[in-house]
Amino acid sequence: MTSWLVRPSTRLLLLFGGLMLATVLVGAWVALASQVPAALVARNLAAWLIGGLCAVGLAAVTRRGVPGWIAWLAPLLLGACFLMPDLQGVHRWVGLGPIRLNAAMLVLPAAVVAFAAASRTGWQSWIPIVAALPLLVWQPDASQATALAVVVVVAAVRLRDRWFIALAVVAAAIVAAADAWLQPDPLAPVPEVEGIVGLAHAMSPWVGAALMALLIATAAVPTILTVRSPGARLAGLSLSLLLLAWIATPVFGAFPVPFAGIGPSPILGAWLGIGLLAGLIDSPPLEPEPFKTVTRRHKEKGPAA
Repeated sequence: MTSWLVRPSTRLLLLFGGLMLATVLVGAWVALASQVPAALVARNLAAWLIGGLCAVGLAAVTRRGVPGWIAWLAPLLLGACFLMPDLQGVHRWVGLGPIRLNAAMLVLPAAVVAFAAASRTGWQSWIPIVAALPLLVWQPDASQATALAVVVVVAAVRLRDRWFIALAVVAAAIVAAADAWLQPDPLAPVPEVEGIVGLAHAMSPWVGAALMALLIATAAVPTILTVRSPGARLAGLSLSLLLLAWIATPVFGAFPVPFAGIGPSPILGAWLGIGLLAGLIDSPPLEPEPFKTVTRRHKEKGPAA
């Protein structure tokens, strides 16, 4: 029992889950005070519970490494949005019964963790995450395109031994994010979704400040708890950057505020990313590798004896 409690993965799950729950509860209080139906608020609480259970399961099954194919779920699910009914020409959601889920917020946290874990093993690991960028532009979703672009740029900058590849990836990510902001977005903001921080400030500046502090603290946890873990450090940083971008972009447009705003997608998505990150922390540390293709590495090693 004691060894379970002192595991880095356990600390990550407990601290992140506790801070996110506090954020969800403050958002629920603000929403209820603003006459939002209790049934909608309950979805956030249910998403926190379901997502937490999924995160614990993911942490257990990925303790020996994060499967690289998880990153491919990002372009696949984002592409599936275009098969679903649009909302005023916007394609951001996939249907789950009566609930519509924001595909990017659901899948990107896990995808960036899987991408960061494999980003130095070969150029193939970059394909799914870079392929997701134009899909976000076409949806259009400037918030998610910007968040993913930030993650890609930071990962690319670390490719010092392949500066020309890094430069091309950085340029593509910046162009995609800029293009997403230029796309028309006809959707009007919903106060309890995109404007929950404003509603909190209207109740009291102290409530608004506390909500922002909780949002930032929750997003910072992955970086803080993986800074001493070489195998998970980039994944933790990538997940934090993604979540911080989710928090920042609603300042500039009508985009959902994660955790506090009404909507289960960011809560479920963040939990899935944390579950993978927790498994990665418990994984045996990998030796650093240069950025090479698998074929080239095999040639260098030569045939087996």
